[in-house]
Amino acid sequence: MAGISLTKIEEAAPALVGPYKSAGISLVKHGLSGQRAAVYLVVDYSGSMKPFYDDGSVQALADRVLGLSAHLDDDGTVPVVFFSTDVDAVTDIALENHRGRIERIAAGLGHMGRTSYHLAMDAVIDHYLDSGSSAPALVVFQTDGGPINKLAAERYLCKAARLPMFWQFVGFGDRGSKQFDFLRKLDELAVPQKRVVDNAGFFQAGSDPRAVSDGELYDRLVAEFPQWLAAARARGIVT
Repeated sequence: MAGISLTKIEEAAPALVGPYKSAGISLVKHGLSGQRAAVYLVVDYSGSMKPFYDDGSVQALADRVLGLSAHLDDDGTVPVVFFSTDVDAVTDIALENHRGRIERIAAGLGHMGRTSYHLAMDAVIDHYLDSGSSAPALVVFQTDGGPINKLAAERYLCKAARLPMFWQFVGFGDRGSKQFDFLRKLDELAVPQKRVVDNAGFFQAGSDPRAVSDGELYDRLVAEFPQWLAAARARGIVT
């Protein structure tokens, strides 16, 4: 069985016991019990994201992604990429230091810029390839809007379809916002005309992401992962 035990979670990060248990239920529900995966978190640091940092929404997502990762990996750490116009930081969040970690990182960053996906995607790809991991990757990519360079983002996603990486985009903000039209487009890019497999999913967490229950969040984060795994294995992308 992959992952970290409940006992270790109770010792290292007791505040994550509830999310950890909920993540386990969702993984079993979606046929992913025992599955290994490298989990990444990408968070938007553009200017419009300030309210979501101030109210703890980004920290809450990071904590819950860490609870999910504890089932899929055994190192107790999630690499985190902060992005805006450029890549603002490549760092990590761990069981032992998760409380307030996002706030501490953000405090050391500079100006909150605009939104550009492709450089953050490139940073994740480089980190994954450099890690030498043999497990597939689940990348949780959070943003509150479309990128300034849509063509570059689409190209990166299509090229990344040949790698063992699945991109789960999570939208923060008004569910009716046109800002998410591009993410819906990315989610529906044609296979095989645009990409060899469907390597992305998208869901909106709304204007108060913390109000989304652990169970719902985890169901949405992993819902499309099994289908991607099957398609990627069929194409020899995942072994």
